[in-house]
Amino acid sequence: MHERVDVATRPMTTYPASEAERDVVVVEEPLEVRVEGDVLAVLMRTPGHDLELVAGWLHGEGVIEERSDLAAIASTPTGGAVDVRLAAGVAAHAAAMGRARRQIVATSACGVCGRTSIDDALRSGARPSAFRVDDHVLLGLSERLSPAQPLFAATGSAHAAALFDASGALELVREDVGRHNAVDKIVGARLLADRVPVEERGLFVTSRAGFEIVQKAVIARIGLVVAVGGASSLAIDLAAAAGVTLIAFLRPGRFNRYG
Repeated sequence: MHERVDVATRPMTTYPASEAERDVVVVEEPLEVRVEGDVLAVLMRTPGHDLELVAGWLHGEGVIEERSDLAAIASTPTGGAVDVRLAAGVAAHAAAMGRARRQIVATSACGVCGRTSIDDALRSGARPSAFRVDDHVLLGLSERLSPAQPLFAATGSAHAAALFDASGALELVREDVGRHNAVDKIVGARLLADRVPVEERGLFVTSRAGFEIVQKAVIARIGLVVAVGGASSLAIDLAAAAGVTLIAFLRPGRFNRYG
């Protein structure tokens, strides 16, 4: 298979025993996010759509709200970092950046603190749009998305996120080794096109629906989140507080609805 930027090959053996082979695997590499010359975070991601990833991540962390908040955004020549300059007057104060730094380590592995986290996610006062679709549209999403996942098809190790309209048509699809990154790339693409908030679109993810996925949707004002996997208790609580419809365990002919 022709090697692409987002995949690599590594030696392997299989069980039962076979001759040594080379496996196609998804690439995972660090990306520095530099804001005004300072390293704000290091994101582990699949290379590709890096500017979208950084724009979406900064939006989700409350550093920026719209395209005009960015004076410049560019990848470094080596591709290992993205440099960001903020527009004059943007309120990217120490509190927002400090919160972004803390949340890079505050993953579900070490925990977030329930009601405080929900209140923080809702602090902007923004509320998602009341976006709804017919049940048959939800049931057809997996079939529509499958052909748009070349990285998953090649490696079996990538998540996808997609925006879809009321008919189920996919507006935008991004893949990444990280489920959060795939969502950030989606939101970042819309932000760089000056199309945030993301209203009248649903978000479909091939992962579980954790708190962070719903949080990113709330901040982008996405009113419908659909996940192939299950939903965590905190994700369900946040969706209920924000007025987001959350769909989990999407399977042929069935799903769970929260809200």
